[in-house]
Formats: sequence, structure tokens, C-alpha cells
Amino acid sequence: MNDVPSIDPRTGAVVEVVARETEPAQLEAICRTAASAAGPLERLGRLGRSRLLHEMADALEDQRDAVVQLADRETALGATRLGGELTRTCFQLRMFAEVLEDGGYLEAAIDHPGTTGMGPRPDLRRMLVPVGPVAVFGASNFPLAFSVPGGDTAAALAAGCPVIVKAHPSHPATSQLCFDILEKAAGAASAPEGTIALVHGVEAGAALVAHPAVRAVGFTGSSAGAHALVRIIEQRPDPIPFFGELSSLNPIVVTPTAAEQRGAQLAQGLVDSFTMGAGQFCTKPGLVLVPSGVAGDALVEAMGSATSERAAQVLLNGAVAGGFGSGIQRLESAPGVQVVARGHDGTGQGFEAVPTLLAAPAGTLPTEVTDECFGPVTVVVRYSSTAELLSTLEGLPASLTATVHRGRLETDLPARVSDAIRHRTGRLIFDGYPTGVAVSWAQHHGGPWPSTNSQHTSVGATAVRRFLRPVTWQDAPPELLPPELRDDVLDVPRRVDGRLQVPQRGQDSDPLLVASGTPEARA
Repeated sequence: MNDVPSIDPRTGAVVEVVARETEPAQLEAICRTAASAAGPLERLGRLGRSRLLHEMADALEDQRDAVVQLADRETALGATRLGGELTRTCFQLRMFAEVLEDGGYLEAAIDHPGTTGMGPRPDLRRMLVPVGPVAVFGASNFPLAFSVPGGDTAAALAAGCPVIVKAHPSHPATSQLCFDILEKAAGAASAPEGTIALVHGVEAGAALVAHPAVRAVGFTGSSAGAHALVRIIEQRPDPIPFFGELSSLNPIVVTPTAAEQRGAQLAQGLVDSFTMGAGQFCTKPGLVLVPSGVAGDALVEAMGSATSERAAQVLLNGAVAGGFGSGIQRLESAPGVQVVARGHDGTGQGFEAVPTLLAAPAGTLPTEVTDECFGPVTVVVRYSSTAELLSTLEGLPASLTATVHRGRLETDLPARVSDAIRHRTGRLIFDGYPTGVAVSWAQHHGGPWPSTNSQHTSVGATAVRRFLRPVTWQDAPPELLPPELRDDVLDVPRRVDGRLQVPQRGQDSDPLLVASGTPEARA
């Protein structure tokens, strides 16, 4: 097995060897231990797993300086950005603890025995249960929030699933440090051995997905990587769910009225967005649709001026840098594409990229422009009419986000744009920018293929749904039921005989019954 090096992207030099790639015997032991941990982790209960997530968040906070410093050395994303990312990482761990305490994620339902229009009905009780050990593949561009301590890990642990993380080779030392912190926190929370594990190496990642102990896969990365893992899953005797976040163009539409009213402001915001984090966000706007005419010309000129002032940026690794270089070449050689502006050249060291602004006409938009190019580049597409704008939107691939910038009190064109693109996106944004994904109950971070392959989000409370499956108990004696399905227990929302019961937190009164959306006191 090979060494696992930690590379400084600012210089391209190897700084240290973090570990050896995980050997088959080691992987087998890790998977067996995770399988053994599944039952005890589920029996830890919702409140026990809530404590586990809080312990992990607190432990990461205690090591904040060390984590941020090491992550910056391995990614060149900067201490400010990484400090914010660690804050988000801890926040989402604690938010999933709240999800557990609330209990609504279980979708608990009880139908008591009785006579129905179809005849007699047995006692039926249904809720969601954990699927078992989950393989999580860390992302290159978020060494914390989408990596070892990230959202997939937090959601799977909340669901009651042990997690085996495949460390990303862009930041193996950060992955190892975070794993050490989380493993120690798991012990402090009385979680079973095997609650969380870490493996290194491409071969180990492939073997992990093929292992019979693994019951689901969470992946953030390239379409090529996703296809490779899906092929492995298809060859298993028991194919398992694969939840992938892949590529996304994230178009932004600027209406003519918006260009007229706030073109200069939009120009600065657009350039800030596509260069944020060196353009290495899954939500980076790769396409900006701008109207033709004087106002649109001024907006594009202002974007060009802002781009030309940007310095070269450091990319995450050699593969990303190589992909950016070939992507720029592909875009610039496409018919009708012109270079509007470039930023300053770099030092020639490490994995650098020069911010680039390109332009193309909507009427003859080449297909090369609709392929994601990871890094600090975007293409301005000029449209001459509403019909041309809507036609262009219909030809775009699906994305995680779509954004509309509108004029003051403008509704007609924004509504038509929203209707045209809603079926191609997971999040519609108005008068803002897609870079930056809030972690909340209402968030959705997904979209139709190729942005994701799942109906369930990878960010927000419902991310836990990916790692759960439904089970119904029929005519089960009370002592064999999960606590959440017993008649004498109500600490989670439940639908009982078709009516929603919601516990009143912190009160001694009866639960609320909700029928047809109208709450009423139970008689």
C-alpha cells in the first residue's frame, strides 16, 4: 500500500506523510466493527445520539485553532473562510441534535385496529429506522462541512447509522485530525466502538462501497467519481442507495429592469460570487444571463473591470488545477465565446488559477458553455428578448440553484423565468447569490440530475431521511414496540388514526390534535 501525503497547494510540495493507505484486512475489521456498532448506536436512543452530536461539536470547538490552521495549510482556503466553515460544521452537528430531540423525522404513525370501508384492520404502527453503516466520501472543497465531521456524517449518526469516512486526498491530515477528535468525543458520549471510522486510499474507497456491511453511500464530488462508485454498487448482490452531489451550473438571470436599476451593484456581487473560494463551490454561478442593450453592456463592462482587478487564486490540488486549465481551454475554443477579462497572473508556484470572465450570445449558445468548469470562471450569456431568454433556460442542464435578479417591484418576467426553470433546480433564489448554503429546517441542497441523484437534500434537517427506511409493526405487543410507537408515550409528533398529534413541549396538558390543518384541544 502507498503512503498518503499531505500537500501544500500554495507550493505543490509534500509537507508530510499522514498515513498508509488502508489495507484490505484493516478495511474488513473496520466494516465488521461498524456492523457490530449499528445495534448499540440505535439503542443509544434519540437523546443519547443527541448528546453524541453535542459532544462532537464541543470537541471540534475546543480544537478550533489547530483544525483551522491545518486545514488552511492543506487547502489554501484561508483562515477566515475555514473558521466560518468550522462554525457551520459545529452548528449542523447541533442542529441534527435538535432534529433528534424533536422526533418528527421518524414519521411515526399509528392505526389502531378497527372496522374500515375495506373491512377489519389490524393494529399497524410505522416509523423510520436506521439503514445501517454508511460510507461517506469527503469533498475536496469543504474539508470540514462536507468531510469527516460534515453534514453527511452528522445526518447518518443522527439517524443511528455508524459512519465510515473515505478521507479526501486533498486534505488527509485535516481528515485524520478531525477523525481523532470525533472518535474521542464518541467515547465520551458512551457511543459504541465503531461509531465512526476513517479509511484512506482509492482502492479502500472502492472496497468500502462493495462491502456487505455498508448499507448506503453519501458522496460529494465529480460525476466521473459518482459513476465509478455506482458501477461498483450495481455489481453487489444487494445494491444499496447512493446519494451523490455532483456537478451544477447554477444559472443567474438578470432582468433588463434589474440591469438598468442596479447594474454596478450586480456586477460587483456577481464577480464576488464566482471568485469566492477560487470558484470552488458547488453553487458557483457558471452562467449569467444578461440582457443586450446599453444597461447590459454597462453591467458586463463593470464585471470585466472587477475581474481584471482580481489576483490569481490557489486551487485545492493538482487535479482541480488541471481540470480548470482544460476547462478554460474548452470554453475559449467554443464557437462564439469571447474573453471579456482576466485577473492578474500568479507567481507560477503551486496550483494557481487566474479569474476569467467570458461571454457568448444566447442565440447560438454552444454546448461547451453548459458544462461545469470548477474554478474562478463564469460565462455571461447575452439575450435579446424574453423569448430568447426562456428558450435558453429550457436548454440548460439541471442545477442545485437558479437565481433571478429583478427590478424593484418587478413580478411578471421573474414569474415567467421561475416557471421555466423550477423543474430544473432544487433552490430558487431571488435578488441574491447562490454561493453560501444556510443550514436550516427549510433548506434544500439538491436538484435533478446531474446536480444530484436523490430526492432528499444533503443540507438541512431532512438530510437525515437518506439514511432511514420505514418499518411497520403489525399487532405487536407493546413491550416489543419502539418507545415512540407505544400508546402511553408521546414525545414525538405522530399521526394516530389519521390525525396528527403534536406533543406540547414542557407542558403537562394533553397533546394537540391537528385535523385537516386545524388545531383543536383533545376532548
